[in-house]
Formats: sequence, structure tokens, C-alpha cells
Amino acid sequence: MSVKVMVIDDSNTIRKSAEVILKQEGFEVFTASDGFEAMSVITDRRPDIIFVDIMMPRIDGYQTCKLIKNNRFFKNTPVVMLSSKDGLFDRARGRVAGSEQHINKPFSKQELLQAIDRYVKVVDPSQ
Repeated sequence: MSVKVMVIDDSNTIRKSAEVILKQEGFEVFTASDGFEAMSVITDRRPDIIFVDIMMPRIDGYQTCKLIKNNRFFKNTPVVMLSSKDGLFDRARGRVAGSEQHINKPFSKQELLQAIDRYVKVVDPSQ
């Protein structure tokens, strides 16, 4: 069973680069361009971890995170905020919204993989 990863970002470039990195590592990847689109994908696909951009139109990353964390089915799903803003206020606001971690953009392959490793228990089916 592969780990399901959701990437929510209004930048097509960010979505595609994260998707390529994660698929190369064997993850099942779903993407959405905003929080509204993301909620239906999350409900259908039930990702194991969600990466969400803070600055998005219509519904920002903080609101998206709150929606996820206030849903009884997804409240334990780890949410990692992605942002080009690295202020203490932004990190604190992400924590208040329920996120587990904050990663700065541009992110590295290593940062994404470390977050997945940290928050998702990968079960080896051969054991």
C-alpha cells in the first residue's frame, strides 16, 4: 500500500514539481489548486499527509487547514504548511490552525520526504 500525499497550491509549477518529486519516490500523489477543490479530493482519496500553501485565492491555507482539522474523519491527518513567508507570525498562525509543520518555499526534495517520514507511519507489507 503506497502512501497517499495531497499537495494544495495555486501555483501549477509548485504542484507539478512536488508531484514529480513524490511520484519518483513511489508515493501516490493528488493535487488541488485551492482549498475548495482540495476538500472534495481529500474526501474521495483520504490522503495520509497534506501539504498546503498558505497564500491562495478564495480560501487560504490557514482556512483550509482548519476545515481539515475540524472534520472528524481527517482531524488526525497531518497538515504541513508551505510558504514563501518565513515569519514567526506565519508559523504561529499555522500552528493555531492545526498544522504540524511549516516548510519554506522553494522546498527541497529532502524537506518533503522528511515531513512524510516524520508524520506518516509507513508499514512494510513484507513484515
